Amino acid sequence: MSAPAGKIAVLDFGGQYTQLIARRVREMSVYSEIFSCTHPLEKILAAGYQGIVLSGGPSSVYEDGAPLPPAELFEAGVPVLGICYGMQAMGYLLGGHVIPAERREYGKAEITLQGSSPLLKNVTPEATGRVTVWMSHGDTVLRPPKGFTALARTPNCPVAAMADEERRLYAVQFHPEVAHTPQGKTILDNFLEVCGVSRTWSMAGFIDTTVDAIRNQVQGGRVLCALSGGVDSSVVAVLVHRAIGDQLTCVFVDNGLLRKGEAEAVVHTFRDTFKMNLIHVDASERFLSAIQGVTDPEVKRKRIGAEFISVFEDEARKLGDIAWLAQGTLYPDVIESVSFRGPSATIKTHHNVGGLPLNMQFKLVEPLRELFKDEVRRLGELLGLPQEILWRQPFPGPGLAIRVLGEVTTDRLDLLREADAVVQEEVRAAGLERQLWQAFAVLLPVKTVGVMGDFRTYANVIALRAVTSQDAMTADWARLPYDLLGTISNRIINEVKGVNRVVFDISSKPPSTIEWE
Repeated sequence: MSAPAGKIAVLDFGGQYTQLIARRVREMSVYSEIFSCTHPLEKILAAGYQGIVLSGGPSSVYEDGAPLPPAELFEAGVPVLGICYGMQAMGYLLGGHVIPAERREYGKAEITLQGSSPLLKNVTPEATGRVTVWMSHGDTVLRPPKGFTALARTPNCPVAAMADEERRLYAVQFHPEVAHTPQGKTILDNFLEVCGVSRTWSMAGFIDTTVDAIRNQVQGGRVLCALSGGVDSSVVAVLVHRAIGDQLTCVFVDNGLLRKGEAEAVVHTFRDTFKMNLIHVDASERFLSAIQGVTDPEVKRKRIGAEFISVFEDEARKLGDIAWLAQGTLYPDVIESVSFRGPSATIKTHHNVGGLPLNMQFKLVEPLRELFKDEVRRLGELLGLPQEILWRQPFPGPGLAIRVLGEVTTDRLDLLREADAVVQEEVRAAGLERQLWQAFAVLLPVKTVGVMGDFRTYANVIALRAVTSQDAMTADWARLPYDLLGTISNRIINEVKGVNRVVFDISSKPPSTIEWE
């Protein structure tokens, strides 16, 4: 595939939504690539990028050591869009006044538009006279730099957007890349118009490029694919198989932490339906032994990640010389686990990223590492995967171990499996499976008093978690019908021995995460 005709560079300052910016640009058929904020500007300019976006980030621009773009960026003649921290960096370097906000803004906010700009073309106020956006900042631009015009404000943020039209420099304090800014796509589309980029990039092109990249990466070597049965690992298996054919062997590991009936379903689908070369390993005892007595969620994740690799290494030795391990790592896993490209904060360690041992014998093949779940589903459709695979709800690699809060035992796992099976059955029966990003049960490390049949009980509590999301970077709690909640609660309490109470989690992400651990 030839180099894209139009392309946008995103400079990563450690924002949790950095990849989401690139993704939104790609959705508008423009190639986008993320670079560390320390990447030499001259290389970006020489490569022909027609616009540059400065991401958000956790730093304060006025602190010692804060990452900042080179000042010459703003004189390079290339359109620049600063988002959140990127706006503050632009304002700070060009002589504006950036201060800690009197009141921080996290979550939904409403901006009042001031004046006009190509950046805000077709952005229309709602019935309130304001525009809904998503904010996440503790600092604010109090006064814009010379040559800039303030385009929007909130009661807590006097400059919520600004522009220097002559130099094509634009900035917004809010996040247009997240779904919770309803007109954010319009703003990004306007910026692309200012940049004058052609709209020629496609996901089909991504497939061609990725297949070639896998061939070049493994250079005729054999590859082991960690197959879970979810859409991520399934797409990886198909992509890698398309690239190298019989050099691929898939391994499905039953870690004893799966949902009810899941192991049997995965084996049937890939061995019997797809006729893939699949090795099924029952490693339940190994994994349960590895996390015996462990209550710290980070330790759980790291031990499970290490045990997965140990199992794959054992299977590789049986098969002979296999140097490569393919796995379905996605960008949300990466950005929450490690500082990927810029100085992002670690939220939690995912078993397949930060949980991997340093002395691992495999080299990794991770073709989906910079994609989101819905992008992977689109890839799966193009690759011909069946709907039941494409729309399987995300399930964490550490499995039920991170949904059993506290110590993981066989009895507690069995209890949670039965409770979760009720949740899955009722959500499916209600026709909500595709509307929800995830719906699952969590076993809490507490017991409560109840009454059953005139007898006092002291039993476990199940938390029900159901969220809507587009990319797992942000999520909102699902407004499930009361009748459905009642049915789920009644069935769990009546059918799952050892439970006398069900609660419903109504927290969004952020500030919470989707999983509890």
